[in-house]
Amino acid sequence: MRAMIFAATAALVAIGGFAIAQTMPASVHAMNGMLTDAKGMTLYTWDNDKEANKSACNGMCLMNWPALTAAAADKDMGDWKVITRDDGAKQWSYKGKPLYYFRMDAKSGDTTGDGRGMVWHIAKP
Repeated sequence: MRAMIFAATAALVAIGGFAIAQTMPASVHAMNGMLTDAKGMTLYTWDNDKEANKSACNGMCLMNWPALTAAAADKDMGDWKVITRDDGAKQWSYKGKPLYYFRMDAKSGDTTGDGRGMVWHIAKP
């Protein structure tokens, strides 16, 4: 009986994990309590993005904080939205917050952008 309950629980966890994975872009992962890209590079949100699903980061801001781009064929999924930037490029947004990288993060797991100017924060699932 215990073995059957364990097997059923394992199956439900696997199915649940698959469902969660299906509601997130393939290029994004949740790891160690934060959102990263497929290579493990940290993603960030910016407090100055005041309007939901609208990026205010342009010009020099975008040079330092590159957008998490979405492909033309990408579609919205749950809390994930494909937004159109002022320059026409596509960007991913999570729960209304556009997502960015920090150019000074050199390797997977770097979080040097967290807290920059008190307005940049690690994106969390």
